[in-house]
Amino acid sequence: MADPQRARKMADRIREIVARRLEKGLRDPRLGFVTITDVRVTGDLQHASIFYTVYGTEEERRDSALALKAATGMLRTEVGRNITARLTPSLEFIADAIPENAEHIEELLREARERDAETTALASGASFAGEADPYVKPRVDEDEDDEDEASAAVRD
Repeated sequence: MADPQRARKMADRIREIVARRLEKGLRDPRLGFVTITDVRVTGDLQHASIFYTVYGTEEERRDSALALKAATGMLRTEVGRNITARLTPSLEFIADAIPENAEHIEELLREARERDAETTALASGASFAGEADPYVKPRVDEDEDDEDEASAAVRD
């Protein structure tokens, strides 16, 4: 089993190589605007999972996935030429769900803001269920008041 740090370095290098090659362009017209978001290499350095996103419609995403699958062999050859490893890892392209997750999070935040606004509106017109000061105050008997006043008068 390889060192995890070596696997991370190899993943970073593979990301650079594949991104540079995609930037140069492939001859496949189906390939859209692809961004490599992450690469993960297994501990034995035999397999690399490449996560990507595609800017565009669902059809463009599908076409880009097919183009990447068709170009996997050529990209693996390019990776093999540019890394210093005995064996070239196999490549697997996986569509990253970052845009969908971000959209879902934005929807949840929007819903939370709406609920907060409703709660604030209800709270602004609300009144206390009981007294304004809910803490119990000690009772003062009238007899004690008279005694307190008398003792205060004696002290003066």
